[in-house]
Amino acid sequence: MSWNSIGNVDIIDVGRSRPAAPQARKRVDALDVLRGFALCGILLANVKPIAHRGGEIGTGHVPETTAATVLHLLVDQRFFPIFSLLFGVGFSLVLESTQARARQPRVVLLRRLLALLAVGLFHFLMLWKGDVLTVYAALGMLVLLPSTWLPRRVVAVTAGLLIVLSVSLFGGWYSLIPGLFLLGSALTRYGVVKRIGSGPRTTAVLGLIFAFAAVPTAVIQLRAGSADPGSTTFRVAYPAAGLLTAGAYVCGILLLLRTRLARPLTAVFRPLGQMALTNYLTATVLVLAISGVVGGSDRWPVGGVVAVAGAILLMQWTWSVVWLRRCHQGPVEWLWRWVTWWQRPPLRRPS
Repeated sequence: MSWNSIGNVDIIDVGRSRPAAPQARKRVDALDVLRGFALCGILLANVKPIAHRGGEIGTGHVPETTAATVLHLLVDQRFFPIFSLLFGVGFSLVLESTQARARQPRVVLLRRLLALLAVGLFHFLMLWKGDVLTVYAALGMLVLLPSTWLPRRVVAVTAGLLIVLSVSLFGGWYSLIPGLFLLGSALTRYGVVKRIGSGPRTTAVLGLIFAFAAVPTAVIQLRAGSADPGSTTFRVAYPAAGLLTAGAYVCGILLLLRTRLARPLTAVFRPLGQMALTNYLTATVLVLAISGVVGGSDRWPVGGVVAVAGAILLMQWTWSVVWLRRCHQGPVEWLWRWVTWWQRPPLRRPS
């Protein structure tokens, strides 16, 4: 499912009349970690659909084996909500940055979304029909950009209404994205993201609520799916369980970042998150290449899917670490930033 990577924050020296070349950026490590964590789950969910050369991210079917059921409950529709939320967060963070530095900040954001749309269309037409970048770009122009003229309270209320309507009427998936975009934007505009490292008790309470609610909802999802995958109960329980699990994941990661596990978690997930757009696109190429060599992707067991995803993520983590030692950002992120500001930013770090 960002991305300077999706949803990054660029703090850029921009003139009031005309954007200047970007000079520096400030990043929120927790957002990069969350983005990298979500990227891993997105890849696990996408391996088979990509290998099949088409189709949606998922189908909502009930798995046949215990291992497939576990993967289904932990992954399917559990990670793209995190990406969508982060996209809304990043959009508003970039807006805050541009408002103080550009005369027409919304023009800069529109150009950013149009550039993302171009990348998404290329991905969709040339590589995989399940691309989500085109959806993000289109909904960003239809939902996020107009929301910048609305009070934050209206944005927050609208976000809640859209999420409830999506779960109760439309079965989640792409219909969840507008509400999650606006929720991320509202969290940023209310200052929650700036306080992301504080309030561990609140985070812990929310995490427990999400986790305890996710378990029975997931049970209902499995039972309803086994009885009648087309039932209203299943159609509501599936996205609801996904959202609750995603919320528990986010709270869990934020709490772990306050422990001794912060350093290893940051080392593992931050490089992937900093180059999430590049890694999202190259993952498609790598899965297609592997499936072309190995074949029989429709018969890949859960272990095979995990192995393919693990091998790709290890490769991506390695090149992300090596690349970021020498460069400010990933290659696709750099091109995206170039088009956004319409001037070439520095790529290589000073010697």
